[in-house]
Amino acid sequence: MNIYLAQSGDDVLACFEVMHQLRPHLLKEEFIATIREMMAGGYQMAFIKENGLVVSVAGFRVARSLWMGKHLYVDDLVSDQNTRSRGHGDALMAWLTDLAKSQGCRFLHLDSGVQRADAHRFYMKQGMSISCFHFQKSLED
Repeated sequence: MNIYLAQSGDDVLACFEVMHQLRPHLLKEEFIATIREMMAGGYQMAFIKENGLVVSVAGFRVARSLWMGKHLYVDDLVSDQNTRSRGHGDALMAWLTDLAKSQGCRFLHLDSGVQRADAHRFYMKQGMSISCFHFQKSLED
């Protein structure tokens, strides 16, 4: 299974339909500009194609914090709902793990919505554990 890094606007746009399944609030017209802005801050997108179509996408960044030191944070991980259980998620997680190790990261981590029980099972099978709570406060009226 080949894994590619999104480099061009065409690569980014090709990932939209799958990413939209995880992030339905995204607008196609704004997607490339949003991703480019995020890339300026270190965000990257890896993807898998099957029969010429993107079937799985991972958005991630390598960062450093006082808490975790150097780490790889997975912002987004999604496989097309029509092609799940074909090993794409496993392949992306293995690739991300190898990348994190090669970059000298101490941890690979992510947040997952409390309602995503299937995703939680997947992450547990990947050797991940629940290590903290994530708190947020909306600043919108």
